[in-house]
Amino acid sequence: MKHDPTSPAQPVAADIRPGMVRITELRLPLNHAADALNRAVADRLRLAPGALHGVQVYKRGFDARKKTAVVLTYTVDCEVSDAPAVLARHAGDAHIRPSPDTRYRGVGPAPADFRAPDDLRPLVIGFGPCGIFAALVLAQMGLRPIVLERGKAVRERTQDTWGLWRKGVLDPESNVQFGEGGAGTFSDGKLWSQISDPRHLTRKVLDEFVKAGAPQEILYVSKPHIGTFRLVGVVEKMRAEIEALGGEVRFRQRVTDVLIEHGQMRGVTLASGEQVRADHVLLALGHSARDTFAMLHERGVAMEAKPFSVGFRIEHPQGLIDRARYGPNAGHPMLGAADYKLVHHAANGRSVYSFCMCPGGTVVAATSETGRVVTNGMSQYSRNERNANAGIVVGITPQDYRLDPQGTGPVNPLDGIAFQRHWESRAFELGGGDYRAPGQLVGDFVQGCRSSALGSVLPSYQPGVTPTDLGEPGRMSLPDCAIHAIREALPAFERQIRGFAMADAVLTGVETRTSSPLRIGRGKDHQSLNVRGLYPAGEGAGYAGGIMSAGVDGIETAEALGRAVLGPDTPAPAPAATSR
Repeated sequence: MKHDPTSPAQPVAADIRPGMVRITELRLPLNHAADALNRAVADRLRLAPGALHGVQVYKRGFDARKKTAVVLTYTVDCEVSDAPAVLARHAGDAHIRPSPDTRYRGVGPAPADFRAPDDLRPLVIGFGPCGIFAALVLAQMGLRPIVLERGKAVRERTQDTWGLWRKGVLDPESNVQFGEGGAGTFSDGKLWSQISDPRHLTRKVLDEFVKAGAPQEILYVSKPHIGTFRLVGVVEKMRAEIEALGGEVRFRQRVTDVLIEHGQMRGVTLASGEQVRADHVLLALGHSARDTFAMLHERGVAMEAKPFSVGFRIEHPQGLIDRARYGPNAGHPMLGAADYKLVHHAANGRSVYSFCMCPGGTVVAATSETGRVVTNGMSQYSRNERNANAGIVVGITPQDYRLDPQGTGPVNPLDGIAFQRHWESRAFELGGGDYRAPGQLVGDFVQGCRSSALGSVLPSYQPGVTPTDLGEPGRMSLPDCAIHAIREALPAFERQIRGFAMADAVLTGVETRTSSPLRIGRGKDHQSLNVRGLYPAGEGAGYAGGIMSAGVDGIETAEALGRAVLGPDTPAPAPAATSR
């Protein structure tokens, strides 16, 4: 695709051809002119007039360290005359190099029109981000996967979720954790990750989201997100694509047992009593599939306890965060609602950090079990709600939560679940026993006194917040080590973001499901360590954290399963016609 080099660069990553040049860390003022990027590219590459034929934005971010002079930072791919000569001229410049080929190359079918017979169809258990991308890739291979999801389709599930938020009525099988789209549907829809990605699989995830109706800008903004309402339609279109390729998605299909014969998967048993036979089963469980974890442990599937974090949600006026981060540029449309990332190493050895920050969002009820309160954060695409919220969480180790603290052997993998349940039940009690959450003003929490009323910051959590003392001795809402670490961290965070420890900011408890409390062991071939044909994947299995990493792990695990079904010598297909 060629563009007039005198017109604005196109912020679209589409079909870049070989021989293009990539420039990174190209910096321009926040309010630069429409043609400034093209002129900056020509100057940077020292091009003769007419030698620049097109510029495509691969990534756009910003540097707000100097609040009065926020600058945009670009990574661009440039179509130029004689690209080899341009690259040779800048051979010593680390910010100028050939544009990498980021098109997806997966496991190819054999033959090209292959459609798996019934006895080769794999099962995918769970239809969150990991399960969706695993099923999509398996369907693209021609393997016609059968997806078993315990919850409901996304629109029915949305109604059930609102039932808890508005009426205090929980459906244990259809909620923020269970149902089409997984927990990521009711989140900020963040689509960035710090995982190593040499194969550019994150690009595959973004491409598929855009193909299903997500905003085109997620391909190039530095911190892409979709938001809950838009994710609903995107997820539905991805399901339709899987079905069009021969896959099958079955809702309200809770797996209650696995069929293992001599160390080999043979299928699963559903709550209805039906058995679904398959020799290849991809487990894309979310981090809250506690009954399934217990069943797998009982059946001897290899798993181990792992660290996770617990804490509270904190809410501030979004305008306060905007001004603290962007100064006089707060509210600029190119910047949007400001986020933050904070870490404090407490005197008791604990690390306290912000988690899943949601600009312009809401705190949501995220429990999946009766008699327990769990919080999480959510934003819409617009991020225009009055408050900013984030988890303020503390790292917890298996030794912290083992039920046998004097034990010398491995921690029981299910001990972390018991730990989470204990504090979620305490939160239910402190909130009043009706799914209201316990809350406390930050000023009161830091001083160690009970909150009797809320202040200027109105908490967004529904069904509501009960003012209390989250750190009251004898009735603490979290372990003593976590309370003390967070109490120390909040004034420290104030030194980084002015107003962070404002007296009327609100803490809402509890955030316990930051990640899976266990890991289901697997080898380099992505199969279980002791059950052939079982492929643990995604966040619930302990191999991802968030939509993007879960999607990538789903792709890689599906590829491993595909090689096992189609044969190790199956050639990779030509690159898919997707962005670079």
